[in-house]
Amino acid sequence: MDARAICRNLGRFSSKSSSSRQGGGDRFIPNRSAMNLDIAHYMLMAAPRKEKENNSGISSSGKGKGAYREILDRVLLENRTRILEFNSKPSAPTEEIFPEIFFGSPSNHRRPLKNKRYIPQSAERILDAPNLEDDFYLNLLDWGKRNILAIALGNSVYLWDASVGSAFELLTFDDHVGPVSSVSWAPDGKNIALGLSNSFVQLWDVTSNRPLRTLEGIHQSRVGSLAWNGGILTTGGMDGNIVNNDVRIRSHVVQKYRGHHMEVCGLKWSGSGEKLASGGNDNLVHVWDCSMASSNTTSNQSQWLHRFEEHTGAVKALAWCPFQRNLLATGGGESDGCLRFWNTDIGNCLSSVDTSSQVSGLIWSKNERELLSSHGLPHNNLVLWRYPSMEKLVELNGHFSRVLCMCQSPDGCRVASAAGDKTLRLWKIYETSTVKKATGKGQSTTPFASFSAFTTIR
Repeated sequence: MDARAICRNLGRFSSKSSSSRQGGGDRFIPNRSAMNLDIAHYMLMAAPRKEKENNSGISSSGKGKGAYREILDRVLLENRTRILEFNSKPSAPTEEIFPEIFFGSPSNHRRPLKNKRYIPQSAERILDAPNLEDDFYLNLLDWGKRNILAIALGNSVYLWDASVGSAFELLTFDDHVGPVSSVSWAPDGKNIALGLSNSFVQLWDVTSNRPLRTLEGIHQSRVGSLAWNGGILTTGGMDGNIVNNDVRIRSHVVQKYRGHHMEVCGLKWSGSGEKLASGGNDNLVHVWDCSMASSNTTSNQSQWLHRFEEHTGAVKALAWCPFQRNLLATGGGESDGCLRFWNTDIGNCLSSVDTSSQVSGLIWSKNERELLSSHGLPHNNLVLWRYPSMEKLVELNGHFSRVLCMCQSPDGCRVASAAGDKTLRLWKIYETSTVKKATGKGQSTTPFASFSAFTTIR
């Protein structure tokens, strides 16, 4: 049997085998219908003989051989060089194979890849803030639910409505009352609590610009920290006491926590309202269960749920994680400079990071697994961290003195920082998502432009 017959028989055999395996098999058998068997036979059998004849009748020079091969390719082989060849290249698949297995949902529901986020490293606005108390232990800045920023400047409190860009002075206390030592918005964003250096706490209605009530007899000295839990206002004083005040009733003192023996400079309620974290100038962190607080008329000592003693500096910075209810972040003062993360269910330290700088504030992102920290000496900046790797994403520099306070806008896109250099700076950390930018005509583009105590300097 000659070579041509062998090739044809192989083609018929392959065609039968291929048709018998159309349901699928473990190896690929090429389709011979895509081949020119006559040309294949020629290249296998005839081409060597022709070349031998050509070598005997033509000059042995390389030039003659090359010309002869070019003629064969052009006339007989149509410039083909492969004997066995596949059909046209298969097209790329249009759908993923088993998307439910690899991604847990159909491919059209997959989350698109995120573009790399750009974070401006300079402040959007820089405001002059004269009379700002350069005191690490005070909490003089807060941003309310109605998008109004409040700041205490000496004996005065100023408000800036970020939605429309308008500002006004809420009040000014007499010297024997002030200066204001802490500010905190109520959950409704209509009322604000003010801690004073004379140990009093005042509640003000900002819509009517009038005082609602004064809470007296709570502390023996200045009230440097405030925290709301519904209708309960928790106050922390230089006397080391922590008091729960129900502002809706006449006898407002309902519970007390005793554990700090120096000034309480940080207070934060958990998102559930079941746990309270406190930090003090005694380098201690306490976690309190609201059900374990003592009555104001009985025991002199409340039992804390957890007491953390690892910090070696004053603890003002406290932040409960929004996506993990039992996770608490704390930051130590200048002699410590560490961020620590605590499991408040069992009371152990999960991890710590040495920032080599005084930590004055902590804010968890509302949109990402990130943590923003503000720092005093020696860095005087803000740092954005990715959690839990604690990779440093960006450093926000600009303050020339220690950052004292930091707060977040209601939509979580911006933060405001106040520093000992008598400036307030607004930073854009995330893109605007829920709060629309103000577009009203004739609005002031410079916050507090009409007030000499709070003017734009850049």
